[in-house]
Amino acid sequence: MSLPFITFSRNVFIPLTNICRNKCGYCGFRRMIGEPEAKLLSPTEVMDTLKRGALAGCTEALFTFGERPHEVEGFMPLLMELGYDSIIDYLVELCRLSIRLGLLPHSNPGILEAWELKKLKPYNASMGLMLETVGIIDAHEGCAGKDPELRIRTIRTAGELGIPFTTGILVGIGETWEDRVRSIHAIREIHEEFGHIQEVIIQNFIPKHGTKMASCPSPGLNEMKKTVSMARQILPGDVAIQVAPNLIGPKELIRCGASDLGGISPRTIDYINPESPWPNIMELQAMVDLPLRERLPVYPQYIKRKWYSKEIAQLIHSLSDAEGFRKPY
Repeated sequence: MSLPFITFSRNVFIPLTNICRNKCGYCGFRRMIGEPEAKLLSPTEVMDTLKRGALAGCTEALFTFGERPHEVEGFMPLLMELGYDSIIDYLVELCRLSIRLGLLPHSNPGILEAWELKKLKPYNASMGLMLETVGIIDAHEGCAGKDPELRIRTIRTAGELGIPFTTGILVGIGETWEDRVRSIHAIREIHEEFGHIQEVIIQNFIPKHGTKMASCPSPGLNEMKKTVSMARQILPGDVAIQVAPNLIGPKELIRCGASDLGGISPRTIDYINPESPWPNIMELQAMVDLPLRERLPVYPQYIKRKWYSKEIAQLIHSLSDAEGFRKPY
């Protein structure tokens, strides 16, 4: 379904920890225990970011971190210094803090078990996990969490639990065209069963210095246009296609079927792609032909269906208009 506007959300990006069990060939975010940049954010650091976001009119707190960091030797002592013995329990407390400060949490912590999703569900407006690809690629060698079946299982479990969900594919990480098509079909099949996938990100690979894929080229605009067009043809009309305006010019991709520009932060950088700054809202509008419309981290159709918990109901009501988009402020 074509809309007369392009959507985005205003968020703060909170990289809770960059310690991760995976060693993806394209990732510049991951750090090892003992490296100077290895980090687990404290509650005070998170609170500071949330407060700055609230003052800037943000409605979303994007919590993301390395997958299952507690499986990495040396991580648990860092967590226990903060008074927690579970990264999920720590995330729940930070989501509660976010809600108190007026921002709706959207957590993207990687592969999760059903009990972890159940624990996080009441305190998240939506959640996410990139499928990335159903293909078996060299960049994922030795990465337990990049088994496509495990990622599909998490996405399906989120559907069983009725969690509005974001997923997507990475383009240019060594997958074939057939892998991309199969990945989009897999997402469609899950959504047709559970109806919970609100958006699919089509994200172009950006090479990172110091990684195995540092010398690999990014996919060109024509390749991205072809991929967005394919995804739009396959996905149901109620699933938005999102592209990242700090990674690629969105205008021609919108003409191919993209309708959302994701989270734009006025207060934090893109910690996954720190070399690519966010545009401000005026710059964002200049990048597209249609008017912008701000949404919450949960899409309007799920607000109308009341796919949210009592823990966040009051905040959703205070932030959303009659159509389920961001209320003017």
